Amino acid sequence: MLIRSKAPLRLGLAGGGSDVSPFSDLYGGAILNATINMYAYATIEPRNDGIIVLNAVDKGECYTMESTPYLTIDGNLDLLKGIYNRVVKDFTQKALSFTLTTYVDAPPGSGLGSSSTLVTAILGAFSEWLNLPLGDYDMAHLAYEIERIDLNMAGGKQDQYAATFGGVNFMEFYKDDNVIVNPLRIKPQILNELAHNLVLYYTGTSRISAQIIEAQRQNVKQNNEKSVEAMHNIKQQASTMKDALLKGELLKIGEIMDYGWQQKKQMANNITTPEIDQLYLKVLAAGASGGKISGAGGGGFMFFYCPGNTRYPVVKMLEENGGQVKRYEFVNTGLQTWTIS
Repeated sequence: MLIRSKAPLRLGLAGGGSDVSPFSDLYGGAILNATINMYAYATIEPRNDGIIVLNAVDKGECYTMESTPYLTIDGNLDLLKGIYNRVVKDFTQKALSFTLTTYVDAPPGSGLGSSSTLVTAILGAFSEWLNLPLGDYDMAHLAYEIERIDLNMAGGKQDQYAATFGGVNFMEFYKDDNVIVNPLRIKPQILNELAHNLVLYYTGTSRISAQIIEAQRQNVKQNNEKSVEAMHNIKQQASTMKDALLKGELLKIGEIMDYGWQQKKQMANNITTPEIDQLYLKVLAAGASGGKISGAGGGGFMFFYCPGNTRYPVVKMLEENGGQVKRYEFVNTGLQTWTIS
């Protein structure tokens, strides 16, 4: 028997960073994101020999161990171990024996929410296998708790909800981990045009988002005026982006993204680099009207809004610069699970 799952990665279009505590706890956060046809995959093969095999194919890591109720968190595939530990603690109260195989279409540190999406996919596979009583909000919240609390990994709240729900969503974040996901009904022609005009570009470098996010958290705790004001502006940007998409005012998208990018750079150090700033200016000169880095910053994926037919000179310039332009489409479906006997 094979139990499989997949969950989509996301583009954070606006509001990124306002979902990170303590800002979201103190002031409330708002995010607008959209899932794309890049995925995190998980497959569980039940065993009866008292062995657990964890196989992260994309990372080239595979570990075999004796099945116990708790797997030691030691720096080797801790995401996978943390999910197993929580499933045993909350649901089975006994050790399980299985092979877990995972793969993600984007590398760690890409800025597309790959780690949180992988947690969601793995948790979905366990839920399918064990018939766990988890609705969408339960699934996303549990994935968040495993990553942020159990494993103490810095980050926000949006990725787990995007991966679970799928589609274009305006998300609101409040204290006590209260989250509201508002699906947006965007006309198909608007989504098609958005996908055509948003050029997704992998810089070829990854980054450790935890360091940037921790700096952002400290700025809020210390009430750094410039940083906190930028986060408020980023939060408002999500509402502005939502209105533009719902009204089909696509010519405003680049301008809104550019405003958000200028604000994001004020939230913490190391969000941008001289190389990223130089590339951004080249993209604007080639015809883009705005853009941003995806995720916390420092590297990974970037995307740029290219109105009219400007995507072609922008793509040409990016390809000459190195890195990789990635084709994608928006998808409306979130976490999917299934079983093959």
